[in-house]
Amino acid sequence: MTKKLKPIPKFRGEADERKFWETHDSTDYVDWSKAQRVRFPNLKLSTTAISLRLPQGTLDRIKVAANKRDVPYQSLIKVWLAEKLDAE
Repeated sequence: MTKKLKPIPKFRGEADERKFWETHDSTDYVDWSKAQRVRFPNLKLSTTAISLRLPQGTLDRIKVAANKRDVPYQSLIKVWLAEKLDAE
Protein backbone atom coordinates (compact mmCIF):
# COMPACT_ATOMS: atom_id res chain seq x y z
CA MET A 1 0.00 0.00 0.00
CA THR A 2 1.39 3.37 -1.04
CA LYS A 3 1.47 6.13 1.53
CA LYS A 4 -0.36 9.33 0.55
CA LEU A 5 2.22 12.09 0.31
CA LYS A 6 1.60 15.63 1.49
CA PRO A 7 2.17 18.41 -1.06
CA ILE A 8 5.36 20.41 -0.57
CA PRO A 9 4.37 23.97 0.31
CA LYS A 10 5.52 27.03 -1.65
CA PHE A 11 8.21 29.01 0.15
CA ARG A 12 8.91 32.73 0.07
CA GLY A 13 12.64 32.12 0.20
CA GLU A 14 15.44 29.79 1.14
CA ALA A 15 15.30 30.77 4.83
CA ASP A 16 11.61 29.80 5.03
CA GLU A 17 12.30 26.49 3.30
CA ARG A 18 15.21 25.75 5.63
CA LYS A 19 13.04 26.41 8.71
CA PHE A 20 10.32 24.14 7.32
CA TRP A 21 12.62 21.17 6.66
CA GLU A 22 14.26 21.55 10.08
CA THR A 23 10.91 20.72 11.67
CA HIS A 24 9.34 18.30 9.16
CA ASP A 25 10.17 14.77 8.04
CA SER A 26 10.80 14.61 4.30
CA THR A 27 9.33 11.10 4.07
CA ASP A 28 5.89 12.67 4.54
CA TYR A 29 6.48 14.67 1.34
CA VAL A 30 8.83 12.62 -0.85
CA ASP A 31 8.81 8.96 -1.90
CA TRP A 32 12.54 8.26 -1.52
CA SER A 33 12.14 4.75 -2.95
CA LYS A 34 11.76 6.37 -6.36
CA ALA A 35 14.79 8.66 -5.98
CA GLN A 36 17.52 8.48 -8.59
CA ARG A 37 21.16 9.47 -8.39
CA VAL A 38 22.12 12.55 -10.35
CA ARG A 39 25.42 14.16 -11.22
CA PHE A 40 26.27 17.83 -11.41
CA PRO A 41 29.33 17.79 -13.66
CA ASN A 42 29.67 21.58 -13.84
CA LEU A 43 29.27 22.19 -10.10
CA LYS A 44 32.34 23.97 -8.76
CA LEU A 45 33.29 23.24 -5.18
CA SER A 46 34.00 26.32 -3.15
CA THR A 47 37.69 26.69 -2.44
CA THR A 48 39.82 28.89 -0.24
CA ALA A 49 43.31 30.01 -1.11
CA ILE A 50 45.91 29.33 1.56
CA SER A 51 49.59 30.08 1.92
CA LEU A 52 51.75 27.11 2.84
CA ARG A 53 55.47 27.33 3.44
CA LEU A 54 57.39 24.25 2.33
CA PRO A 55 61.11 23.56 2.26
CA GLN A 56 62.38 24.16 -1.28
CA GLY A 57 63.55 20.54 -1.56
CA THR A 58 60.08 19.23 -0.69
CA LEU A 59 58.43 21.52 -3.22
CA ASP A 60 60.95 20.45 -5.88
CA ARG A 61 60.17 16.78 -5.21
CA ILE A 62 56.42 17.47 -5.43
CA LYS A 63 56.89 19.27 -8.74
CA VAL A 64 58.90 16.34 -10.14
CA ALA A 65 56.17 13.89 -9.04
CA ALA A 66 53.49 16.12 -10.60
CA ASN A 67 55.48 16.43 -13.83
CA LYS A 68 55.72 12.61 -14.08
CA ARG A 69 51.91 12.46 -13.80
CA ASP A 70 51.43 15.43 -16.14
CA VAL A 71 49.33 17.36 -13.61
CA PRO A 72 49.83 20.73 -11.93
CA TYR A 73 51.70 20.37 -8.64
CA GLN A 74 48.93 22.18 -6.72
CA SER A 75 46.42 19.60 -7.98
CA LEU A 76 48.69 16.76 -6.92
CA ILE A 77 49.00 18.24 -3.44
CA LYS A 78 45.17 18.44 -3.20
CA VAL A 79 44.83 14.81 -4.31
CA TRP A 80 47.42 13.63 -1.80
CA LEU A 81 45.80 15.57 1.03
CA ALA A 82 42.35 14.18 0.17
CA GLU A 83 43.71 10.62 0.00
CA LYS A 84 45.39 11.01 3.39
CA LEU A 85 42.20 12.39 4.95
CA ASP A 86 40.12 9.58 3.45
CA ALA A 87 42.53 7.05 4.94
CA GLU A 88 42.05 8.48 8.44
